[in-house]
Amino acid sequence: MTGKRIGVLGGGAWGSALAIHWATRSHDVRQWVRGAERAADIQAVRENRSYLPGVPYPPELRVDHRISEVVEGAEIVVVAVPTQFARPIYRELATVCPVDIPVLVTCKGVEHDSLKLPAEVCAAEMGAARGIAVLAGPSFARELAAGKPTAVAIASADAELSRDLQLSLASRSLRLYTNGDPVGVQLAGALKNVIAIAVGVTQGLDMGANAAAGLIARGLGEISRLGVALGGRVETFQGLAGIGDLVLTCYGEESRNRRYGYLLGSGVPREEIDARLSGIAEGVATSKAARTLAQEHDVVAPIIDETCRVLFEDVRPQDAVKRLLSRPLISEDIVERGRTK
Repeated sequence: MTGKRIGVLGGGAWGSALAIHWATRSHDVRQWVRGAERAADIQAVRENRSYLPGVPYPPELRVDHRISEVVEGAEIVVVAVPTQFARPIYRELATVCPVDIPVLVTCKGVEHDSLKLPAEVCAAEMGAARGIAVLAGPSFARELAAGKPTAVAIASADAELSRDLQLSLASRSLRLYTNGDPVGVQLAGALKNVIAIAVGVTQGLDMGANAAAGLIARGLGEISRLGVALGGRVETFQGLAGIGDLVLTCYGEESRNRRYGYLLGSGVPREEIDARLSGIAEGVATSKAARTLAQEHDVVAPIIDETCRVLFEDVRPQDAVKRLLSRPLISEDIVERGRTK
């Protein structure tokens, strides 16, 4: 495989892990991070001490705070910026990145103001004619950077683009599976974070493994119903971006969303939780957008709804759980529709 020139935008754990992984596998990689001082620090000490401490940067990996420098000559541009902060990045990127250079979107979530998915925000700012693909699946940054086996989906409406990116970016430890459902892949990656917060809450309340497993199963149902209502394919939610990422995020020790829910269920105030976490728990902002989308598309999503109540309406976690447990008993075969009560 011939190495590619890759520009990675994002200075968090995920952006750093992707940059490290590809730089150690014969690619020419440059990484953008916000702020000249921080870029200089990473470039000098060869480590992202804020988000990926203890993981060395390979000597070939260059770090810069200027987007124009990072994407100059790039054959592939990868965006790993939190969804709620990505729009200005796409806007600037559009001014320096040629239209024939594909963009791989790896951030998860739903933009809370517009209710758009990450690739939709990218297309709105950079033009729908550009080749855009998305990447999602069960993947913790530290494990990817360490070269541990990881399997994720790479999705685009353009099958040729997905295949080209698959062949260019896959490695012996990074398995990339193409998928023709970018809407479903993005929704699965966004909504699983909300369910992970809910699962974390039950763990913080010491409700046991049974409760967590039940929430994961019922939560997958909510994700699938809402995803299909928004144009995703049901089989996508049974794959890597769906059940695969959901299980990892709900049970993995490095899951920020699960950790957020755990601290919330343990009685830690929200302002303290934000200070304790390194990085953003995307499920917090996504929960509000997900509830709005469920209501607009007439999809019942009680777990998403109760999670949103706890996060934004000062509802006690134990009261939200009681409401879930007091819902009418129904058949598992019934597809619930109608607005969440």
